[in-house]
Amino acid sequence: MDRACAGDETRQWALKPGVLPVVPPKRNYVNSREYDCVMYRRRNEVECLFRRFKGFRRIFSRFEKPDVMFLGFIHFALIIECLR
Repeated sequence: MDRACAGDETRQWALKPGVLPVVPPKRNYVNSREYDCVMYRRRNEVECLFRRFKGFRRIFSRFEKPDVMFLGFIHFALIIECLR
């Protein structure tokens, strides 16, 4: 979830199964609440990684049907990203 849907109702809905939301409140939100800044940054890094995966058409379209081959191409993409 992101800042746009970080209202009280959505937050309570996420807390029921034990999920800890790490989204900061909206800027115009009257009652400020604490959130974990480090976890929020890490969440953004993961989202950016998935965005970069979309550049690898073979992974995004999942041309490789066997799981072993698909995982191999994910490892290949991660290696390429680490070398950049």
